Amino acid sequence: MNPNSPHSRSSSSRTGAIGALLERVTHRLESEVFSGLLMVTAAVVALIWANSPLRGSYEAISSTVIGPHSLHLDLSVATWAADGLLAIFFFVVGLELKQEFVVGSLRDVKEAALPMLAAVFGMVGPALVYVGIQLASGSGHLHGWAVPTATDIAFAVAVLSIFGRGLPPAARTFLLTLAVVDDLLAIIVIALFYSHGFHPLALVGALAVVVVFALLVRKGFTRWYVLIPLGVMAWWLMHSSGVHATIAGVLLGMVVPAKPTRTEPTGMTARFAHAAHPWSAGLALPIFALFAAGVSIVDGGGFGQVITDPVSMGIYLGLPLGKILGIWGSVVLLTRFTRLHLGHGIDNADILALSAIAGIGFTVSLLIAGLAFGDGPLTDHARAAVILGTAISTILGAGLVQHRVRQPRRGQPSTRGHVMRPRH
Repeated sequence: MNPNSPHSRSSSSRTGAIGALLERVTHRLESEVFSGLLMVTAAVVALIWANSPLRGSYEAISSTVIGPHSLHLDLSVATWAADGLLAIFFFVVGLELKQEFVVGSLRDVKEAALPMLAAVFGMVGPALVYVGIQLASGSGHLHGWAVPTATDIAFAVAVLSIFGRGLPPAARTFLLTLAVVDDLLAIIVIALFYSHGFHPLALVGALAVVVVFALLVRKGFTRWYVLIPLGVMAWWLMHSSGVHATIAGVLLGMVVPAKPTRTEPTGMTARFAHAAHPWSAGLALPIFALFAAGVSIVDGGGFGQVITDPVSMGIYLGLPLGKILGIWGSVVLLTRFTRLHLGHGIDNADILALSAIAGIGFTVSLLIAGLAFGDGPLTDHARAAVILGTAISTILGAGLVQHRVRQPRRGQPSTRGHVMRPRH
């Protein structure tokens, strides 16, 4: 075909237009605010759909089984979203963990000690609130203690980015460090407490595949047509082992080298995260939200029954209240009675606002709710409570952050009579 022919030029033009569109979409997905809003939009669509006259179609699609039975992969669409696509998100989480531990905020233990300890107490606080409510009510559903303990790193940072302009940069670093450690702890909780039917040989096989993946990337081999099939195999073996399949994504991410080299100036983890993030933010998280947040309030006894259920109360109170008690409370005590201290322009009032934002537990909390309660009305109540608790934490956290932004910083003159320009 003549490359100068009108048909050839038209084809090239279409290809160029599609490439430019994909590049713009990828660039937009790199924005924490945009990707967070995309996930929230998917959740809102799910809620409306699951409570509309068309809710039967939502349930039918969600429960449709796809996959080969011989490989034990005959899973519902909702399960594929939670166990399959979400592995991409956890792969990115693994990359971010490796990056932070090697070259990021967690490489200096002394600097990271306070937010790391705050993250631990930030999981203990919500668990205690949840357990306390279950014991007081006599519900007996103590196995859902981990649902309100998670912090959604992408959603939380997006809220801080929107409302926190003017806070010192250290506030974002503190929240990121806290959320990264929270993610690591949540992964450990899922692996230890929410795995079923353990098969050691399949787990050994999954770990062996991860080792092969690690050896290849450490030698600089990054061909996608080899690494992706290895990742899929590790995921399948992890799924077959009884350990939650998304753990494979975390392990694969954490074996990728993070230190900059002559051939990888920003580190391989950064390059892999840049390549995987659009798939995570633009595909995995929205689809997961679409099938996890579709809680039928109409068929679940109405909103009143949902919010009075002890399980729901433990979650929607545990997320905002438990995170504040755990994070802010521990920071106040640790800075007063130990040598640990806050610095870089942030104080306890800033931590109060950040701890409220940390109550945003959307993605991982929805996942744990499904793992803890399985199929049934309790899962619907738990997931509705996650959404409600996340909404409360978002509103409370945004309000507290905005209040802190309007306050004069220590060492700065009062803003009365003039407007202080926010720092970017």
